[in-house]
Amino acid sequence: PIWLVLWTLIPIAIWVGDKGPVFYTQRRTGKDGRVFIIYKFRTMVPEAQFKGPAWTMQGDSRVTRVGRILRRTALDELPELWNVLKGDMSFVGPRALDVKEQRSLEEQIPGFERRLQVPPGLTGLAQVYNPGDNADDKFKYDLSYLERMGPWLDFKLLTLSVRNTFSIRWDQRRG
Repeated sequence: PIWLVLWTLIPIAIWVGDKGPVFYTQRRTGKDGRVFIIYKFRTMVPEAQFKGPAWTMQGDSRVTRVGRILRRTALDELPELWNVLKGDMSFVGPRALDVKEQRSLEEQIPGFERRLQVPPGLTGLAQVYNPGDNADDKFKYDLSYLERMGPWLDFKLLTLSVRNTFSIRWDQRRG
């Protein structure tokens, strides 16, 4: 029943907020560099990509009121379950990055493509333990996940992610 409520109330709240599209799609890089389309609930004003930088910053005016709540609870990522069902993503793994961002970071950080050895995840070590937006730090967490991955670590990360959702601890960027 809670799924039905979420999948009903969230789209209505987004649409009522500004009459814009409910979903946001973007090309992301997955396992072995395969490109796929990610689905999310829209949290920013329509066409936000033309109104500011690619990464959001604290207090970004492009984030809608509903979007702020969705980001803090990670409920904007519910549609990514479709990506998990399709096999584009898993529940735990490195974050799926925009195609251009992935390529740019591969040029800047030696070995960055190693994070594509596994499917990207809804959550992961970097998402749970690294509140900053430093690509080098996130990459270190991704490599640590690749070295330590297993059912117990995945269970721990999923449990911490659920805790972060219920305690509204997501998307607290510092940079």
